Order: sequence, then structure tokens, then C-alpha cells
Amino acid sequence: MARSSRSVDWGFPRWRSYGAEREAVTVRLCDREGCDQPGDRPAPKSPNSPERWYFCQEHAGEYNRNWNYFEGLSAEEAAQREANERRDASGFSQSKHNAWAGPGDGTRSRDEMRALEVLGLEADAEFEEVRTAWRRLAKSNHPDVKPGDADAAQRFQAIQAAYDVLRTAEERRQWRPPA
Repeated sequence: MARSSRSVDWGFPRWRSYGAEREAVTVRLCDREGCDQPGDRPAPKSPNSPERWYFCQEHAGEYNRNWNYFEGLSAEEAAQREANERRDASGFSQSKHNAWAGPGDGTRSRDEMRALEVLGLEADAEFEEVRTAWRRLAKSNHPDVKPGDADAAQRFQAIQAAYDVLRTAEERRQWRPPA
């Protein structure tokens, strides 16, 4: 029997996905002994090493639970590395749809985080703490308390703006649409 030169797409090349070849696709298996799942999740073999293990999802999760990023470092080196990582990662804006990126738990916007900085509060501060800090700072920087002090007036305006941002966000969270 002669080998057929007819293609399997019946003359309609668009029936195939783009980039589809007829050759077998090379699939890398999980590097965990005895696992036959595709290993499509890279993991470092050691700190600061370009070599990688390739695990399936289950074994990648197991590997990450047992991974100690600061292994072999002194306390000072670990603190320095953590500070560098936090500084370098600050460029990633928080994503509400992911709820894992950026500072806080992902429930606050960038404006809210700036407002909390102005009030000198942590990212997970409750609204009662916000109100207390606002009152304390507003009383100490009010133009009636410090007449003629331009810096205090600017701080008071920043404090008021920060409180307005946080109050509006809290009202938005508390509001429930009528059923």
C-alpha cells in the first residue's frame, strides 16, 4: 500500500490550531521520583542557583511548603535580603482581582494605602483606629491651635484628605444594595 500524501485536515488548514505540527510534542515529566504527571512548574534547586526542578502542581506545592528561602544565611543577611525583596517588590501594584499582590490583604486601594500612611497606621487598621488617629492628628495640627504655622496647615489638609478617602471607602464597603 502506498503512503498517502493527503493531509488529515481535508484541505482546510484553518481547522488546525496555529502552530500545530504533526510531530509529537515533547512533554517534560515531573522531577519527583515515580510521578508521571507533566512537570511544568519550575522551582529552584538551591538559593541563587539558575538550575531548576520541574514539578507537577501537587509536588510543586509540597516543595514550596518545605522551602526555606533564608536557609544558610545569618540573621543579618536574612534581614537584609528580606528588606531588599520588599523594596524591589513594591513596584508591583496590588491587584484586587488577585487579592495577593501588594501591601495589605488586597481589600484597600492604592489611595487608601497612601491615606493610611499619612495617618501613620498599618495596612490592616480598622476604621475605629482611623477615626482615632484622624482626631488626634487633626487636633494637634488644626490652624486654630497653631495659628500662622503654614506647615501645620498643610499637614491638617493632608490629614483631612486622607480621612475623607478612608471614610468614603468605608461607607462604600458598608453600603448594601436594596434587595
